[in-house]
Amino acid sequence: MRLAHTARHLLDTAVTPAAAYATLARRTGHPLRAAQAVCAALGIPAAEATRRLDDCLAALLAHPRPGSEADTGELLEALGVFDVPATLTDTDRAVIDLFLVAIDAMGGIRAGHRHGLDRWFTTGNLTTAYLSLAAAHPMPRTGNPARYWTTLVTAGELLAAAPTPDSRITYALAHCRTQATTHTTHP
Repeated sequence: MRLAHTARHLLDTAVTPAAAYATLARRTGHPLRAAQAVCAALGIPAAEATRRLDDCLAALLAHPRPGSEADTGELLEALGVFDVPATLTDTDRAVIDLFLVAIDAMGGIRAGHRHGLDRWFTTGNLTTAYLSLAAAHPMPRTGNPARYWTTLVTAGELLAAAPTPDSRITYALAHCRTQATTHTTHP
């Protein structure tokens, strides 16, 4: 717990999770314990932190290179190890379910795009996820454009109905409506 307390102090002084990890890993020489402490300081449940860190243990934390702590911290952050799960509302979960339907209707998605979407779902950054999907397109041979765009219209309407919707949703929703109309009248 002492290490988690130090991590919390570092985070309270405007240090990023990656920088907090690097500082703790350098000080202790124990990268796994440092990563666990940062996760604990961020409030990530221990079971979830263990699951995330198990994926990185052999490659990044078991046999660290001296002086690589900053790079490792940034990589752990990019992988989403330090992402704090948001408390999702029923509407948020419905929007994510619609996003998953849209992803399926894409007919294929780049791994990096999917990783970004998964991180945004975890952190509750649904506006960014929506904008990302609205800017993408279904695959020509394997996608279902009508289903993709109509699903994004429904998701956008839910996001636009929020008490203070992000103004970018309005423009992306208009784009999705245009695409839905185009693809349902001219399959």
